[in-house]
Amino acid sequence: MLLDMQNAPRCGARSRRSGKPCQSPAMPNGRCRMHGGLSPGAPKGNQNAFKHGRYSATYIAEKREIAALLRRMRASPLLEV
Repeated sequence: MLLDMQNAPRCGARSRRSGKPCQSPAMPNGRCRMHGGLSPGAPKGNQNAFKHGRYSATYIAEKREIAALLRRMRASPLLEV
């Protein structure tokens, strides 16, 4: 078992300070678990990531509609005293 780990391909990422390659065993992408790169992110339609509706399309549309109504109301000649 130990010999299998010793013969496993190595990560190959290099350190900034010494310039030596990382000695950790590589995953299928060729890098170790610490140098594997970015996470692919949450899956599409992830309901766990939803926190609030501040940036949802319906909220933005309502906000724009209210702002337009307020602009029309302020421009209305009925408000001038």
